[in-house]
This record gives sequence, C-alpha cells and structure tokens, in this order.
Amino acid sequence: MNFDQLFSNFGDLSVQGLAQGAIYALFALGYTLVYGVLRLLNFAHSEVFMVGTFGSIVALNMLGLDQNSPVPAFGAMLFYLLVALLAACLTSGVTAVLLERVAYRPLRKRNAPVLTFLITAIGASVVISEAVGIATRRKPWGAPPLIRQKELFTIAGTTITNLQVFLVLLAIGLMIVLDVFINRTRLGRGVRAIAQDPNTAALMGVNKDRVIALVFLLGGIMAGAAALMYNLKITGTHFFAGFDLGIKAFAAAVLGGIGNLRGALLGGLLLGVLEGWGSGLFGTNWTPVVAFVILILVLLFRPTGLLGESLGRARA
Repeated sequence: MNFDQLFSNFGDLSVQGLAQGAIYALFALGYTLVYGVLRLLNFAHSEVFMVGTFGSIVALNMLGLDQNSPVPAFGAMLFYLLVALLAACLTSGVTAVLLERVAYRPLRKRNAPVLTFLITAIGASVVISEAVGIATRRKPWGAPPLIRQKELFTIAGTTITNLQVFLVLLAIGLMIVLDVFINRTRLGRGVRAIAQDPNTAALMGVNKDRVIALVFLLGGIMAGAAALMYNLKITGTHFFAGFDLGIKAFAAAVLGGIGNLRGALLGGLLLGVLEGWGSGLFGTNWTPVVAFVILILVLLFRPTGLLGESLGRARA
C-alpha cells in the first residue's frame, strides 16, 4: 500500500474519480429504475449502454467526423455534442424498449418465476453483445474528439479540467430532471404507483405495460447519456465495453440503495471516488477490485444501501 502516492495525489484522484463516478451514476439509474418497479435485475442493461456508445459514434460519422478529425470550434462543438447525445439516448432508449418488449413482456404475461427473468437477462446480454461484435468485426471504434481538455482552475494544487466539470454537471443535471419527472409529473406518479402496488394501480386505471415500457425507456436514455460521457472520456468503444462498466454501475446502484434514484447518483459518485483512492493506494491494476470489495461490504453490513429508500416509497 502506497500511502505517499495516495496523499500526494489525493485531490487529483478525487476529481478524476468524480468524473468517472458520474458515468457510473447515470448508468446505475437504469438498474435502479427497473429494479424499483419490477424487482428485476436487468443485466442486459450493460449492452443497452454499449449500443449507445456506437450510436453516438455512428451519428458523428454521418456528419463527417471520425477519430482523426480536429476538435471543432466552440459553436460547432455544442451542435455535435447535442447530436451525439440525442443519438446515444435514442439508440439506447430504443434498444431498452425492444428488450422489454421482446425478452421480458412475454415472460410477465406467463407469470414466469424470477429466476427465468434473470436467465433471460443474461441471455439477452450475450445475444446483443455478440450481435454488435459480429457487426463491428470485434474491432474497437474510435470516437471523434469533441472537447479539447484544458485546465479551468486549480484548487489547492488540484487541476480541474473542462471535461471533468462537464461530466459531473451533466450527470447531476440529468439526475435532477429525472427526479423531478418521477416525483412531480403524472407519468411519474404512475411509475411510483406500479412500483408500490401494481395490482391496485391497475385497478385505478394505470396501464402497467405502458409504465414498464416508460421505465425501460428512461433507463435507456440515461444509459445513452452515460455512453456519450464514456466516449468523451475514453475516446472509443468496443462490443464488450458494457461488461466491466455494467458491474461497477450495478455496484454503485447497490451502494446507494437499489431502487432509489438519488441513491444511484450518490453511489456512482462515491464509487468513482473510492476507485480513484484505491488506484492511488494499491495501484491501477487493483482498481477493478475496489468495486467488488465495496459491493461485498455493502451486502454484508447494509444490504439496503446508503439511502435504502425504494422507488415505490418515494414521496412526491
């Protein structure tokens, strides 16, 4: 354990962890939304994210940008960022809705046991991943550069870049929009009603299938936003991109309290910071282990997570 490296780079590791945790947070929202409503661990959500990374790159390629293109000017950058965000959200959202319609809804109609849903989720994950792998010939894709990283300011010797600020603010902003939608709109009340008591909600006129499709769509949109953030930070993707990140996002959802929207944000940011500290203390090779250790500790000592409030009990 290298405490000197941890303390000497504490600020940089923390800021880098927050930027990475912002991706985990948006990714984790898909897990927590679906679990909060259906009590289903949608392990195919990692592939929903992965498809979004490719959707973003394809949209930019259609506009004439590739990984070797120069960074666009500020006005053009905003346009390309918006296009990439919309493309990623649309691609992931449609994939999530199709996944629910094709893989999960038939099982719900047959009142299949929980284990069947879990096996189906794993199977769907493999199918989507392999399909994209075949389509891309299992080669990585480079993402067009959209943001030129530069220092914005320095706090106590810690450099804050424009990309880090953008990632964190985008995650917090989208989380606020989603939280307001779930807690303050009519459709959001329907989501919370189905999460709390689906049978009673159906008797009150709430369309269960429509609400569940909406939940998958919202989770897919958040995964699409995380996909764009991933492309900006990692500058590329591949057909297996969702696997490792999906495990960490699931750990973040459990850490914050799976089924709790605000818990997903807290868990993602906290996990990113803890990973950053872990890389400084143990070395970068041990960074992936941090998520698993945290997941085990949370399940052992606080299985409901840090916040622990389920979606069905969220107050308006």
